[in-house]
Amino acid sequence: MSQVEESIEVGVPVHTAYNQWTQFETFPEFMGGVERIEQRSDTLTHWVTNVNGVHREFDAEITEQIPDERVAWTTVSGEAKQAGVVTFHRLDDGRTKVMLQMAFQPENATDKVGDKLGFVKRQTKGDLARFKQFIEQRGQESGGWRGAVV
Repeated sequence: MSQVEESIEVGVPVHTAYNQWTQFETFPEFMGGVERIEQRSDTLTHWVTNVNGVHREFDAEITEQIPDERVAWTTVSGEAKQAGVVTFHRLDDGRTKVMLQMAFQPENATDKVGDKLGFVKRQTKGDLARFKQFIEQRGQESGGWRGAVV
């Protein structure tokens, strides 16, 4: 298993950052390579990705969700094998640190080379930077799910 950890400070309150992160169907607006996400239930999402011409589909299950604190997931079917957690840390009334930690299994030689060259780390860093731009430009979340999964 390979691992990546990245964080970014965003200029919105913690509840705004968290609420937006629970809107999985908006991820294609700031995550590179994500074509579509379908929210199939409170805890199940279906992902369609295309990264450097490699098309993948998989289902991910939310395994833990605590409002304004964390969202954890793991894949449950499909081609991608990964698990992760995103945590939200209040810095002050208008700033939040968003930290993403993910473990993943490179599937083939191309994935392994990309991992060794730091592709996933750069992709994650870029996705967080685009999330920052997305939420700061909006100034408010597009929605939010405040339910807990424990």
